[in-house]
Amino acid sequence: QVQLVESGGGVVQAGVSLRLSCAASGRTLSSLVMGWFRQAPGKEREFVAAITWSGAITSLEDSVKGRFTISKDNAKNTVYLQMNSLKSEDTAVYYCAASNRKGVVIPLPRTGYDYWGQGTQVTVSS
Repeated sequence: QVQLVESGGGVVQAGVSLRLSCAASGRTLSSLVMGWFRQAPGKEREFVAAITWSGAITSLEDSVKGRFTISKDNAKNTVYLQMNSLKSEDTAVYYCAASNRKGVVIPLPRTGYDYWGQGTQVTVSS
């Protein structure tokens, strides 16, 4: 089983940057797809970004493309979400997710992920 722990959230002003981290442990991760989702109050959990553990493929939701970047550090078993030019509409709980299934294609839907972190709150004030 994979354990995921998110960190890096906080309360910031619009226009600034945050970097979220997701530390993974408990299993070899060479075949994993890692993703970031977010859930705002009153809304469903939505896809933000994904990356194959090899780093060969990345995917970003259209509303964050050009502002957010997903990256990884395999030596640290950590995936990052760099969030620049934050907007009020980015306010949400951000969740890290992982899939250890073979042959999956990103972006994966929510149901394609097997493991989830507890989430980290990002609040962007206007």
